[in-house]
Amino acid sequence: MSAPATADRILRAARALFERGGVEAVTMRAIAKAVGITPMAIYRHFPNREALLQRISDDSFHEIARHWSARNDGSDVIARLLAVQRIYLDYALAHPHLFDHAFSMRREQARRFPEDFRARRSPTLNVVADVVIEAQQAGRLRAGDAWDIAMSLWAHTHGLIALYRAGRFSYDEREFRRFYEASLQRLLDGIGA
Repeated sequence: MSAPATADRILRAARALFERGGVEAVTMRAIAKAVGITPMAIYRHFPNREALLQRISDDSFHEIARHWSARNDGSDVIARLLAVQRIYLDYALAHPHLFDHAFSMRREQARRFPEDFRARRSPTLNVVADVVIEAQQAGRLRAGDAWDIAMSLWAHTHGLIALYRAGRFSYDEREFRRFYEASLQRLLDGIGA
């Protein structure tokens, strides 16, 4: 079996464990058992558990960014901003453990605002900032720092999702989605041109 194939199998097994049980479920022993190798064999492909978790997190960011970029169909820029936020909610609800690790847990390698974002090191916020810039150029959003606006949008949506997942809403998912959409629209109305 080739090294890339083994590394991919290790990564898939780690992600499956992560999806089911969160970061605590991702142990070298559990991964090795799922792949059919020894725990020590994993270290030929990933230097340590943290590197493996970082790769899962990075892959999550890129997955979301790909979905967001795919929505860039030339439609109305405000509709695209709303679509990006819907995808974010969909991802959070479908992959809660990955979402938490990627966006809610303190990690040494996590990107920091503003320097990492302005340097375009965030695959996800790059997409949002680009649409914000496009909306500003089209006269649909007020002038202002696109990165600050993108971060404000992200903080708003992330906060709503975190509150919903923490049981702070009495809404079912359908009702929460309606509230989420209306709240985003209010925010966009407030920064509209």
